[in-house]
Amino acid sequence: MSYMEWKDKTAEFKTIDVRGIAGNFLEGLKKQAVSLPVGSGIEVLQSFEPIPLYDVMDILGYERHTVKASDTEYHAFFYRTEQKGSLEGLPERPAVITNYPMIDEKLGELTVEFWDLTWRSKNRFLDYNTRLLLSLSNAVGAGRTRQAMRELLKAYANGLDSRALDDVFEQFAWNMGIGFFSSEIAPSPLFQAYKTIKQMEKQGKDRSEINKALKERFADTNHGGKGGGC
Repeated sequence: MSYMEWKDKTAEFKTIDVRGIAGNFLEGLKKQAVSLPVGSGIEVLQSFEPIPLYDVMDILGYERHTVKASDTEYHAFFYRTEQKGSLEGLPERPAVITNYPMIDEKLGELTVEFWDLTWRSKNRFLDYNTRLLLSLSNAVGAGRTRQAMRELLKAYANGLDSRALDDVFEQFAWNMGIGFFSSEIAPSPLFQAYKTIKQMEKQGKDRSEINKALKERFADTNHGGKGGGC
C-alpha cells in the first residue's frame, strides 16, 4: 500500500509524543506496536527523525510516512498492513541515542544520522552480523561490557550462526591471553550469554526460545558492567 491509501486514517492514530523523554521509551513503543491490529496505526512525535524505529516497525508489518514539521519536530506515521513479528524477534536498538537531543537538538539529529550511516547504509561492504562482531570485539577490548552484550544479542537475533561466536571467543583467548580470558572473560555475563546459546542449542531449543531467554537473562537491566556503546 502507499501512504495515500491510508493517509485519511492517520487522524485516528494514537499519538505518542516522546520529545524530551529521558530513558528507554523504545520498549514501550514496541509493545504497543506489537499489540495493534492490522488497519490501525501510531503517530510518533520526536525532535529528530526516528530512524531507529523504522526497521523495527518494518519487521512488525508497518508502513511508514514521516513529516518534518520543523527542524525540531518530526511526525512519523506507522500504519499496520500485516500481522507479523514478535517482541522476541525484534532487534535491539540504541536507546542511548534519545539522550542526545536533551543536550542539543542538532547533536541528536547528527547522532541519528551517524548511526544510520554506520548501521543501515547500503554502501557498507561488510554484512551486518560481521560489523556487529567487530563492534562486540572492540567493546570487549575497551571494557564496555554492556555494548558487547547488546551486539551479541543483536547478532544472534539476526540469525548469526553460533559457530561464529566460537571463533570470536577463541580470538579473545588468543589475543588477550589465557590468564586474562580465565579471570575476566569466562566469568563475565557476556560469556554466560554465549554459554546459554550453546547449551540451549545442544538441547534442541529453537532460536525464538533462545532469543527470549537471552533477553530475559541478559538485557541491560539484568547485568552490570561499564556503560557506553550504542
